Amino acid sequence: MAGLCLFAGAVQFSIGMIIAEAVDPRYSVSENYISDLGVRAGAFVFNSSIIVLGLAILATSWFAFRAFKDRILTSVFLLAGIGAVGVGVFNEAFPLLHTLFSFIAFFFAALSAIAAFRILRAPFSYLSVLIGVGSLAALGLFGSKSNLGLGVGGMERMIVYPVLTWAIGSGGYLLGTAHEKPTSAGDTVP
Repeated sequence: MAGLCLFAGAVQFSIGMIIAEAVDPRYSVSENYISDLGVRAGAFVFNSSIIVLGLAILATSWFAFRAFKDRILTSVFLLAGIGAVGVGVFNEAFPLLHTLFSFIAFFFAALSAIAAFRILRAPFSYLSVLIGVGSLAALGLFGSKSNLGLGVGGMERMIVYPVLTWAIGSGGYLLGTAHEKPTSAGDTVP
């Protein structure tokens, strides 16, 4: 169930974000923040989609805890989910809360990819760490206003796209390996 929630939440948000971008011909992927979608033509689609993503991540945290008993992974998923729900509830019309929840979502989504190292098998576990570190590096650049020529929207996507892609891949990974049994007493079932 953790894999299903993670996969479905990330896929539906990816599609929701594309729809919200597509219905606003003046929206610029490079020059607009992702969250600008929450106050423009596609606001209903974007805000409801990111809330659903957050709820799916919250459910992922619950099912991941039940499956793996890993408090660190559960905590970072939980905080990433709270952040995503907060971004959808408190759009840019609430600047302070929106900024806080955006940071929580970005930071803990990246940490989720890193913490998942504990439950994933190599080589995917190593890729998971690299994706999380890359997202954190992009968050640092974004925070320092170093957009590397990508614009604010492009740099923000360098935070989001890697972990969103990771969530889809990890969800599929967990779905595909859910039927496997441990091979020894110390092995975990992904």
